[in-house]
Amino acid sequence: MRVFTVVGARPQFIKAAPVSRALRVRHEEMLIHTGQHYDEAMSDVFFAELGIPAPTVNLGVGSGSHGEQTGEMLQQLEALMVEHAPDCVLVYGDTNSTLAAALAASKLVIPVAHVEAGLRSFNRSMPEEINRVLTDHIASLLFCPTPTAVENLATEGITRGVELVGDVMLDTALYHAGSWPTEPVLAEFGVQAGGYCLATVHRASNTDDEQALRGIVEAFGALGSTVIWPVHPRTTKMLAAFGLNARLAELGNVRAVSPLSYRETVALLQNARALLTDSGGMQKEAYFFGVPCVTLREETEWVETVTAGWNTLVGCVPDAIVVAARSAVRPSERPNLYGDGHAAEKVVAGLEKAWCASGGKL
Repeated sequence: MRVFTVVGARPQFIKAAPVSRALRVRHEEMLIHTGQHYDEAMSDVFFAELGIPAPTVNLGVGSGSHGEQTGEMLQQLEALMVEHAPDCVLVYGDTNSTLAAALAASKLVIPVAHVEAGLRSFNRSMPEEINRVLTDHIASLLFCPTPTAVENLATEGITRGVELVGDVMLDTALYHAGSWPTEPVLAEFGVQAGGYCLATVHRASNTDDEQALRGIVEAFGALGSTVIWPVHPRTTKMLAAFGLNARLAELGNVRAVSPLSYRETVALLQNARALLTDSGGMQKEAYFFGVPCVTLREETEWVETVTAGWNTLVGCVPDAIVVAARSAVRPSERPNLYGDGHAAEKVVAGLEKAWCASGGKL
C-alpha cells in the first residue's frame, strides 16, 4: 500500500512520528512536508529529535493568508498525487495543510484517512474548526482519539469508517519522554522543578488583537513567579507591531525565549507548576504529564481535560489568567482519557483492514 502522508506544522510532526514508524514496517510511505512551519526551530529540529524520516518532498509554501497558503498547497499536492497515484492520503489534525491535502485527494477520488478526527470546539470563527469539520466530511477513514470525538461525528451523521484508536500524541510522549533526562534542560534555563510556569501563545485570536495580547503579557507579569515563554514567530511579529517588547522587557519574571525543540518542551512541561497556553496539543501534553493547564481560550476541543479538573478555560482576561494560574493544583485523579499509547499501531491496522476489505482499493 502506498500512503501519502501530508504534514506541515509542529503538532503534525509529533503526531506523524509514531504512525510513520509503524506504517513503514510493511508499506510504502511518501512523506510530504508542505512547509507551513518553515522555521528550523519549528520544523527541522522536530524531524531530527523524533526520528521522522526526511520528507520525500518539501513544498516550501511558507507563510501567507489562509487562502494563499491553502491554494498553493492544493495546487502542488494535486500535481504530486497525479504523478505518484497513492492508494490513500493520510492527514492529521486541523491545519491548512490538512484541508488542502484532503481537498486535493477528494477531487482525484483518492481515499482520505484523518487522524484526530471528530474534534469540535464549536467555534466556527476558528480557522482550525472549519478545517477539521470539512476534512471529516471528506474522509473515508476517521481515526478518533476519544469517545467524545466519535459522538461528535455521529451527531453530524458520520458513522461509517469511524474508529476509536486513542491519541497518537500520547504514543510519542510515552516513546520519548522517559528516555530524555530533564535535569540538563532545567539547568540550562536556571529553574527548578515546580518553580515556574510554562507559556505558549500563537492563535490569531490572541496574537492579532492588541488588547488581548497586551492583557496576556500583563497577566504573565502579574503572576510574580517565573514564566518561561517560548515565543512563536507569529507572536514575535505582533509583539513588535503593538509596541509590547519594551513592556515585556520590564517584567522581570517573564522570560521570552526562542521556540523550543520537542525535547526541551517536554522537559520544561514535565516540571512546570502549570502550563499557560492557547495550543490544543499542549493542553493534552500537560494532561499526559500530570501538569495543570490554564487555557487562554474560551472553549476547547479537548473537553475531557476540563471535565477531569486538569484544565481551566480563562480566555484572555488578565485577572482570570492570574487567578487560575495561582490556584492551579493537581487533582487527585487522572483518568486514562487518551488510550494506551498504541494508537499508531491501531491506525495502521485500520488502514490495512480497509485495504484488504476493498481488495486493494480503500
